[in-house]
Amino acid sequence: MLPEGARETCGLAEVDELLQLVRDGAEHLACRSLCEVVTGGRTFAVHAVTLGNPDPAVPAVGIFGGVHGLERIGAEVVLAFLRSLVSRLRWDATLHHILERLRLLIVPVVNPGGLWRGTRANPRGVDLMRNAPVDSAGGAAFLLGGQRLSPGLPWYRGATGETMQPEAQALCDVVEAELLGHEFALSIDCHSGFGMNDRLWFPFAHTARPVEHLAELHALSRLLDDTLLHHRYLFEPQSRQYLAHGDLWDHLYLRATSVPGRMFLPLTLEMGSWLWVKKNPRQFFSRRGIFNPLTVHRQQRVLRRHLSLLDFAMRAAYSHRRWLPQGSAREESRDLARDRWYGARTR
Repeated sequence: MLPEGARETCGLAEVDELLQLVRDGAEHLACRSLCEVVTGGRTFAVHAVTLGNPDPAVPAVGIFGGVHGLERIGAEVVLAFLRSLVSRLRWDATLHHILERLRLLIVPVVNPGGLWRGTRANPRGVDLMRNAPVDSAGGAAFLLGGQRLSPGLPWYRGATGETMQPEAQALCDVVEAELLGHEFALSIDCHSGFGMNDRLWFPFAHTARPVEHLAELHALSRLLDDTLLHHRYLFEPQSRQYLAHGDLWDHLYLRATSVPGRMFLPLTLEMGSWLWVKKNPRQFFSRRGIFNPLTVHRQQRVLRRHLSLLDFAMRAAYSHRRWLPQGSAREESRDLARDRWYGARTR
C-alpha cells in the first residue's frame, strides 16, 4: 500500500520504480514516507518498505541505498533485490516461511534530492555519511574524512551545532524503530566508488579501535566465505582505509551497543567502481561514469552479483543462532579477528 498522499509517479526513475513495486506487492508489504525533500521546485519523499514479522524477538535485516546521489547503482541494487522479493512472494513458500521469523526493512533511495541533482550530497550540500554526531578523535583524512569549511566542497558535514539533515535523521529514526529494538539485526548499505575491489566495511570509521562485536563480524565473514564460493568481497573495518567524522553507521552502532543484550551488525557495501573505469576509460570523463557501470551488460552483471549477497544477509540473520560464536569459540574468533584486521597491538 502506498503512503497516504503519495503520487503515482514523481519523475525520479528509481522512486517511481519503488512505488510500482509497492503496488505490485501490496498484499505482503507496507510502505511509509519518512520525510520529504524539496529541490528545484520538486518534492521527493524518502520511502521505507517493511515486510515480515515485526516481533522484536525475531531477527531483523535492513537494506539501504541511494545515500549518495551520484551512486545510482546502490539504489539500483536495492531495487533489484526488492523486485526479486516481490516476484518470489507470489510463489516461494520458503521465502514466506523465512518472513514468519524475520523482519525486513528496505530503503532504496535515502537521498532522492541528491539523486535528482546528480550530486553526492543532499540538496543542501551536506554529505549524509559525514553528518552524524560522531567525531574522529584524530587522524581523519583531510576533506575526505569530513569538513565544515564549505558546502561547495565535497564531504561537507554541515555547520557545527546543527541538527542532522532530514534524510539522515529519517534514516536513523527508522533504523531505531525497525532494527535496533530486535535482539539481533544486520544491515547492508549499498555504495560505490572506492578502489577496484568490492568491499564490505564494518564500523568503526571514526577510530581504529575494534568494535565490541568483532568476534561476531569475523564469524560472519567466515560464513560468507563458506557460503558464497569464489566471491570477491574484501571484508574489513572501514578504518583500515581511512578515518572519517560523522559516519551514520558508527552513530547507530554506538546507540545499539548502549542497550544490553542487543546486537546490531551494520555493513557497508562499497562497490569498486574504479574497475568499471579501467574497463571503459571514457567513463572517467563522465561524473556519473566514475561511480556507476554505464554499459547494460556490466550493470546487469553487477546486479546479479550483489543480489546473492543481499539474499545471504537475509538468511544469515534468520539463522544467526546457528553461526554466532559462543563461549571459548567467541574468544577464539575475536583473537583471529584482531590478528587479521588490527595486528598484535590490540591484544
